Amino acid sequence: MDKAFPTEVSSESEVVHDLPPWLRVYKDGKIERLSGCGVCAPGLDSQTDVLSKDVVIVQETGVSARLHRPNVIPKGQKLPLVLYFHGGAYLISSPWDPTYHNCVNKLVAEAKVVLVSVDYRKAPEHPLPVAFDDSWDVLKWAALHTSSGAGSEPWLLDNVDFNRVFLAGDSAGASIAYQLVIRNKTEKLMMKLAGIILINPYFWGNEPIGAEVTNPFLKALVDKWWAFVCPSDKGNDDPLVNPLAAGAPPLEQLECAKILVSVSEKDILRDRGVLFYESLKKSEWKGKAELIDVKGEDHVFHIFNPDCENAIYLFKGLAAFINA
Repeated sequence: MDKAFPTEVSSESEVVHDLPPWLRVYKDGKIERLSGCGVCAPGLDSQTDVLSKDVVIVQETGVSARLHRPNVIPKGQKLPLVLYFHGGAYLISSPWDPTYHNCVNKLVAEAKVVLVSVDYRKAPEHPLPVAFDDSWDVLKWAALHTSSGAGSEPWLLDNVDFNRVFLAGDSAGASIAYQLVIRNKTEKLMMKLAGIILINPYFWGNEPIGAEVTNPFLKALVDKWWAFVCPSDKGNDDPLVNPLAAGAPPLEQLECAKILVSVSEKDILRDRGVLFYESLKKSEWKGKAELIDVKGEDHVFHIFNPDCENAIYLFKGLAAFINA
C-alpha cells in the first residue's frame, strides 16, 4: 500500500475565519459568502400585485434601497411607511436577495404600505457601526420628504402618510431598527416614528439565559458571530447587541408610541426577545408593547417559508399592528 501524504494547502487558501452558515475569510483576504448572495430584479410581482424599484440613497457610499408599494393606490390615499432592515448577522444578504424580496412583497400586500428595504454595507469589509450609520442615512433621506420639502422620491411624496412611519427588521435588522429609535432621541429628525417591529431580534448578552444554557453549542456560535462583526471590550454586553446591558440607554427614552416583538419557539434568540419585551412592560416607557410568540418555528422562518401557515399568521399580525 502506498504511503499517504497530506495534501499541501497554499497559505492563500487557508481559512482564517470560518463562520457557518454565513461566510469564510481566507488568509489572502478573500471573502466567500455562503448564502444570501442571490439577486432578483425589481418590477411588478404578479402573485402579490406589488410593484418595486431600486434607488441609490447615498452616492458616495453606494447605500441603496428597494422600494415596494401596492401596484394600485387609490388617488389621494396615503399609506403607512415602513423602513425595513434585513437580517443576516450583519454579514450577508440584501434587499435584492429573492428570499427577502418575496417576503417583503407579501408584507406590503397584506399591510398595504409603502416599504423601503435598506441595503446597508456589511461586515467584515465594513465592521459595525457602519450598518447602523448607513441605515441612519436612509432614515434621514426618508425624513427629507416631510415638511422640509427637500425629498424628490415620488413614491414617498405622493403615497406616504408621514404620521404613520414604522421601523422594522428581522434578526440583525431588528437590532438596527431599535438602535435608530435610540439615535433619534439625540439626533432628532423632522419625522415622527409611530412604532417599531422587532422580528426575532438579534439581542444577546454575556450571561446565558434560557435555551442558551441548555444549548452551549449554539450559544458559542452566536458568541463567535458577534465577536467577529463587532470586536468590543464589552463583548456580548455591548449596548449595540444587548439593550438591557449596564450603560445601555434606558428603555423609557424610546420615542415611539408602540413596539411589536415577534419571537419563535425554537429560536436560540427567543429568550432575549421575551426578556426585552418583559423589561419594556415593566419599565417607565409610556408606549404600548405587543408580543407575537410563534410556536414550532425557528429563527426568521418567515423569510425562508413565507407561504406557510405560521408566516401568514405573522404577516397578518404585523399588518394589524401597523394599521391599528
